[in-house]
This record gives sequence, C-alpha cells and structure tokens, in this order.
Amino acid sequence: MNMLLLSLIMIPLAAAALIQLVRTLHRKAYVIIGLLAVCLTFCISLFLLLNKPANGVIIYNAFATGPSDGIPLMLDGLSALFMIMVNFIGLMVAIFSISYMAKFSYKNIYWSLLLILIGSLNGILLNGDILNLYIFLEVSCIASAALIGFGVREKGLEAAFKYLVMSLVASVLMVLGIALAYWLAGSTNLAQISVALSFCPSASKTLIVSLLLFGCASKASLVPFLAWLPDAHQCAPAPISAFLSGVLIKASGVYVVIRLCYNVFGMTYPLSNVLLVLGALSIIIGSFLAIGQRDMKRLLGFSSISQVGYIILGVGLASPMGVMGGLFHLFNHSLFKPLLFLNAGAVEHSTGTRNIEDLGGLGQKMPVTGMTGMVGALSISGMPPFNGFWSKLFVIIACVQAGHIGLAVIAVLGSILTLAYMLKVQKKVFFGDLPHKLKNIGKLHFAMGLPMVFLALLCLLTGVFFQLVILWIISPAATSVLQGLNYGVILMGGI
Repeated sequence: MNMLLLSLIMIPLAAAALIQLVRTLHRKAYVIIGLLAVCLTFCISLFLLLNKPANGVIIYNAFATGPSDGIPLMLDGLSALFMIMVNFIGLMVAIFSISYMAKFSYKNIYWSLLLILIGSLNGILLNGDILNLYIFLEVSCIASAALIGFGVREKGLEAAFKYLVMSLVASVLMVLGIALAYWLAGSTNLAQISVALSFCPSASKTLIVSLLLFGCASKASLVPFLAWLPDAHQCAPAPISAFLSGVLIKASGVYVVIRLCYNVFGMTYPLSNVLLVLGALSIIIGSFLAIGQRDMKRLLGFSSISQVGYIILGVGLASPMGVMGGLFHLFNHSLFKPLLFLNAGAVEHSTGTRNIEDLGGLGQKMPVTGMTGMVGALSISGMPPFNGFWSKLFVIIACVQAGHIGLAVIAVLGSILTLAYMLKVQKKVFFGDLPHKLKNIGKLHFAMGLPMVFLALLCLLTGVFFQLVILWIISPAATSVLQGLNYGVILMGGI
C-alpha cells in the first residue's frame, strides 16, 4: 500500500511523458492515455481512502537508501481529504475536456499539462519535506500558467503572465522562509522543522511563519493577493477554470496554510487572528466584487475568493466546530464550484459568449445545463438541503460559540450576497426570453453533460447525507488538523 502513495505522483507524470512520445502514432492516443491515467489515480486515491490502517496514517519513505534519507510521503486524514478532491475533480475535468477541447489545437500538450498538474498536486499533498513540497508547488505553477494561457489569446497570455508574477512573489517569500527554517533546523523535513521552531527565538519564528504564510496566501488568492485569480478564470478554458477553483487554489494554497499553521508552527492566538482577518476580508471583498460582474467566469472567479474566505475563517477559529465547518466547506466548494465553471463553459461552448447581458432563456434549449446550474447556485448560496447550507451553518455556529458575533454577521452577509449574484446569473442566463440569435444552438454533448449531472447529484446527496460525509471524510481530516504538532511525531515515527 505504501507504494500506492508514490504511484499517485508518478502515474500522471509518466502518462504526460508518454503522450508526447506517442502523439505521432495516433491523434487520439493522448485522450485515451490521459483518461486512463486520471481514472487510475482516482481509483487508487479512493482505494487508499477506504482502506487506510486503523490509525488512519500511511507513511512511505520514497527513494530511501538508508534510515535518514529519502523523501517522506505521508497520507493522513487531511491529505486524504485533499487527495480525493484532486483526483475526483481531475476525472470530471478530463471527461468534460473530451468535447470542450475539440476546438483547440495542440490537444496533446493540453492533456500532458493537465496530467502534470494533477501529479504535482498529489506531490504537494503527500510530501513531508518542505523543499520537495515547494518544488511540486513550482511545477504546478508552471503547468497551470501554461493552461491559463492555452488559448494563446492576448488576454489569456496577460492573465498567465500576471499569475506567474504573483507566483514569483509568493515563491520568493517561501524560499526565504524555507532557507531560514533550514538554517535553524538543519533539515527540510517538516517534523524536524517543527521541533526546531519550538526552541527558536520568537522573533525568528515569527519571521519564518510570516514569510511562509503570506507566500501560501498568495497561492490561495486570499485578500490582498487576489488580483490574478479573476483574470485567470476569465481567460482559461472552462475545464481548467473548474480545476483551478475546485482544487488548485486549495491544494497549493489552503492545504499548505493549514498544514503549516497547525502541524508545523502550532496554532497560536496571533496566528489565529491573522487567519480570521484574512478570511473575513476575503468573504466581503470577494462577494462585493462578484456582484458587478457580467462575465460568468469572472463573476465565479471573485466568488471563489469569497468562498475560500469561509474555509480560512472556519480554520482560523481553531475550534473543533470551526475546523470541521471550514474543511466541510472546502469539500463542498470542490463540488459546486467546478460544477458552476463547467456550466459556464457549456453555455459559452453552445452560444459563443459568457456575457450574461447577451443571454437569456437558455433553460429552454439547454435544460440539463439550466437544472445543474440552479443546483450549483443554490449550493454555493447555502440553501437547504444542498451541501453548502450545512458547511456555512457550521462556520457561523462556530463563530458564535467563539464569541465572534461580528464574524458570524459577516459570514451571513456573504451568503446573502452570494445568493443575490447567483440568482442574477440564473435569471439572466436561463430564464426569460430566448434571444433570436440563440434559437438554433446545438444540443449539449454527452461528455460535457455527464460531469455536470454527476456533480449536481453529489451537491444534493452530500447535503442530504451530510452526517455520513462528516463521519467518513471530514472528521478524520479535522482530527489530523487538531492533533497539532503531533503530526511531526507521527511523521518521524514512520521514517
């Protein structure tokens, strides 16, 4: 079972290389190879999730030639939550891409980049070494930047360049933080860094924590590091937008923030306050910026900033209810936000536009897109019985329990604003009169409709059976977070 951890990284990367080797043999070979690789990684991640040991932890020291070397890979409740999200949404995006990407050239490069992105995110989630984690962060950054600008249009290239610039700033901060941590600990192993930080002067620890935290906050597109995300979503192909919002900003940003703050640095009162401020600002600013948007994908981009704010707000409370609510909203967001982006992609694919002012009445011509879009809108707005209702409710209750009434009000206000702009999109796009120029739009391709229907069903089912989701997936992740610095003890014990 230990080798399966390494296979989650190596299978997508090997398939990406294979696609470039066989692309001259058959023009459809890359699609088959890509789908098989993504299906295999999802099956492995599901197997690992369902067959973890009694203690819920799998540790593998990859490429080790002795007891003190190698790359530590660790799967616990937190990384398992992100792992299943990355590989499941990767599968949904891959299926949607079969038809959506047919109009693009160099599809072999697209599939290779998508596989590299999936493999690198798995590498981030499983790594117990901060240097290797950083390397996979940079690999995911390069792959995602290339995918953002894949259409080779002026705006797409500009968005990709802006993303690279913001990532460069984040990388500089992280490299400085890693260098200081290595100077103190003499190692890049997260467990050893955690031990060293507990004995270092408070000023040094504060500097290292600040450098790494704000570097990761930029990857997660939290306020004030949000400039790149709406442009990236607006310009990237729809399946890539779904992957960016559904898992990329979480695996490369939110996951690292949670892992470092709880399991390496140790959650403190000042650190908790920083996360609460970042979360609250992201909720409000993201919501207000989304209201005025006319482009469906740009609106959803600002919405992602707001929804990630709920995750950080819950995690920042540092209470069992808050952490559970934040992680549950993270899981839910990985379902309804890719659904909404795929929905916007289906609309653009059929009509040629995403401007909500130029659309209307599409529910008549695109009933599957209309129904799944409504499910996504109600889910993200926190309406019962859909999944977003429960996770937002848990975060709000946690704020009240912690005595942060103002933060609870902000969370409620953010949900009301979300409902307002999502209903605006539904009204202007799927209801009303159908413009004459859209009378003859074609039917949605099966490969594009299937992922949307499946995600919509999951938004409903995970809302109705939320207790089972919390029991099987969220609680183990929350336990891993709340165990704090014990993560390092477990990691060192397995090496």
